Order: sequence, then C-alpha cells, then structure tokens
Amino acid sequence: MNRSPLRRELLSVVLLALSLAVSASYGRAADEGYVPLFDGTSLAGWRASENPASFRVVDGAIACDGPRAHLFYVGPDGQAAFENFEAVAEVKARAGANSGFYFHTAYQEKDWPAQGFEVQVNNSQKQHGDYLELKKTGSLYGIRNVYRALAPDDEWFTLRVTVRKPRVEVRVDDTLVVDWTEPAAPLPEGAPQLNRLGRGTFALQCHDPESQVAYRNLRVRPLPATPDPTPPPVVDERYARMLELGRANFPLVDLHAHLKAGFSVEQALALSRSSGMFLGLAVNCGKGFPIETDQGALAFFESMKGMPVFVGMQAEGREWVTMFSKQTRASFDYVFTDSMTWTNPAGRRMRLWIPEKVEIGPDEQAFMELLVSKTVGILETEPIDVYVNPTFLPAVIAAKYDALWTEERMGRVIDAAVKSGVAIEINARYKLPSERFLRLAKAKGAKFTFGTNNAGASDLGDWSYPLAMQKALDLKWQDMFVPGHQPSRAQRE
Repeated sequence: MNRSPLRRELLSVVLLALSLAVSASYGRAADEGYVPLFDGTSLAGWRASENPASFRVVDGAIACDGPRAHLFYVGPDGQAAFENFEAVAEVKARAGANSGFYFHTAYQEKDWPAQGFEVQVNNSQKQHGDYLELKKTGSLYGIRNVYRALAPDDEWFTLRVTVRKPRVEVRVDDTLVVDWTEPAAPLPEGAPQLNRLGRGTFALQCHDPESQVAYRNLRVRPLPATPDPTPPPVVDERYARMLELGRANFPLVDLHAHLKAGFSVEQALALSRSSGMFLGLAVNCGKGFPIETDQGALAFFESMKGMPVFVGMQAEGREWVTMFSKQTRASFDYVFTDSMTWTNPAGRRMRLWIPEKVEIGPDEQAFMELLVSKTVGILETEPIDVYVNPTFLPAVIAAKYDALWTEERMGRVIDAAVKSGVAIEINARYKLPSERFLRLAKAKGAKFTFGTNNAGASDLGDWSYPLAMQKALDLKWQDMFVPGHQPSRAQRE
C-alpha cells in the first residue's frame, strides 16, 4: 500500500521510538522531543557501505576509523527518511581528522554519497598529497564554507543541523555558522548545480585511515513544514561564481573588514552568512588610532572569541612594532599593514589617503622611489602576514598609476613580499593592485588575499574586483593565504 511521505516519516519515528532501549541520557533527549538514532551499544538501525569494518561502537560512541566508508541510518524498517528536522550529534575529532555528517541522503554501495548534503567535520586536517581541505567544521560543504575551526580537537562538541525547507542552519556548540536559504529555482545553465532539499536519511563519513572521529548521542526531532519569511537568494552571476569557487575549495574570505561607523559584529556575521564570504574582522592599532596599547588590542581579540570570523590586527604607522608586544601581536590570527603612513626625509609624517597630509614635491619620480623603498622596508622588516591597500597612490598622482608603477618598481615590491612570505591583498574598495601587478606577482609565486577596508556597513559586500581578478588570473586555492594553516609571521618572531 502506498503511504504519503508524512505518514512514512511518522511511522519511521514511531518504530524507532518503540524499538530502541535507551539509557537515561537518551531518555532525557527523548523527553525533550528528540528521538535517538543510536542506542549507545550497537549499530542497530545503521547500514555501512564499502568498508563496514571502518565503523564500530567504542565506549558508547560510533567510532569512524579506517578506510573510506559511510554509515547510513536506515531505521528499524530500513526506510528511514526525514524532510524537516533538527538533528543533533556530539562529535569528537582527533587531531588531523576529517569526517562529515550527511542529511537528505540515501544508501549507496560505494564512493561519496551522491544524494543530499554534507556538514563538514574538520578542525585541523593537514595537507593530503596535493590537496589541503580548507572547509572547516560546520561548513555546509561547498555551499556555505566555514574557514576557521571553532571546535577543539580531542574534545566533545555539539553539531546541530536544522532544516526547515528551504532553509538550512548549522550550529557548532550553539554558535550559528551557516544560515542558507535554497534558491527557488535551479542555477542557470553552465553553473554548478546543487542537490535540491528533499527527503532522505543521515550518514556518517569515515574519510580516510588517518581520520579518527567519534559520534554519540545522535538524535533527531522532526519538524512541521512551516512558511519561511526569508526571501530566496538572488541567483545572479556573483552568486553562481561564488558557489563555483566554494565548491572548488577556493577560500572565499575577506580579511580586511572593520566594525566602523556603527557596523556591528551581528551585522557582519549576518552579511557573511547570507553572502557566503567569510570575514576577517580587524582593528586599527597604532599611533593616533583607536587602539594604542596591548590592553586595548587584547580586549578586542577577546571580544571576538568563539565567533565564526578571523581576528586581525591592522598595524598602523611604523611605530606599531614598538607599541605592541610580541605576545599581543601573536595573539591575533594574522597581522597586516600598508605603506600609506611613513615619515619623509624632511620629517613630515605622510598619510597618503589624506590629501593635506601628503607632500609629493616637485619630482614625482623621486617620490615613487621613496614610496617603493619604504614599502620594501616594511615588507622585509615588519612581522606582518598581508600587505594591504597595495600600490596605493595619493589622489594628486593616482591618475598616473600605470606610468608611475613601472615593472621594475612592481618587481621590487613583489620580490620583497615573496621573500618575506607576505601575501598581497586584492582590494575591493580601491580596486588595487592593477591586473598587470597581479600577473607579475603570480608569476613570481606570490600569495594573495581578498580584502575591502570598509569604512562602515555601506561599502562592505561588493567583491566584484577581487572576483574579477581571480577569474582573470585563474587563481586557485593554492595561490591564496588563509590564516591558521601555518603560524603567522608574528607568531614566528
């Protein structure tokens, strides 16, 4: 007899609730409206593919340890499927491990599940062969990626996945890291197509023999279908392009965002979740800027703890190295600076973005030689990770950019950056540096980042220039700098 999807789902839940004998902790979950998916002692209701021995029950948890395999929840009747739900699992990942929690999927004999969606579990996996997985724990894999790990290795954390079609939310220890609404229609022809939210079951991934991950207290709470007031995203060229890059492991990260002019961290997080661009929030530290002491810098860093962002120090002026201790600088995920503030031979403090603070003099070529010399010195001697606002020129000579930034001058700056391991920002606000500069930098082996340097909320969110340069230069994930995969330069002092 044919049953409706809702009746089948209710029947699956009823059978599951009747068949599982659970401990007090599982009973407590059921009292809260959740139904346990795992009885804590056996793999009853689960079916493994490819390499079944990669899964076993150890100390009340499902241990994933061995060759690639996937463990599918099939339920007591073998027909388990869920549509709208809240699923919760406690997870512990060993150092260097990779795994995944799938939903709306279906059993298959081998290979990666073709149906449904994966929520990533990866706190610290290193490069495997020629591939480094940049997507961290909580990522809705390839759709909304998280690039900073919020969960510690070797400790239990909670992964919570909520689906109310067309909306998916992912939380790591109650921190919302993904809030994605499915487009109303398939993506345009030629764009990477998404699996559609539908119905399906859950699966756990054993990624490789070096990845050891445990899951316990897995439970689900079916949810009624409810209207979602969130409008579907506009599927334009940028949406499709960013989706394509995210799926290709390209890090969609803006490391040069500021909380200024009333722009709050809550607004920043909402923008990040809706756009798919992960953010690095930086604070200006230096003489005459909001932060001038170690205490102020550390207070900002502490205020960002536990949030799904990178935390950066923007080093201002040339005095910053003596104003902030090594310990404070090393606390941040990354440190960056520009060559827009320095003192000329006459003792005048130059601030290149403020016309009245600039003194070009009668010889533009001499000014350029001084600027290049100052920039090279900064790159070679200051403990920074990223050179931002690169090749910026004062307004009075900005129109002569192409003539003043000769290939020889560009080469000197690029060589200093490459030698010192400093990444070069592709700046959205100023549309700098030029494509010519970037092509030369790529040929010399430079690393890059995206950055905006916003003045508030209104000028953060247009990444047209960085995305255009990525496409023009065919930049891959290997060309990009992402904090956390190696110690920052400040941490290596």
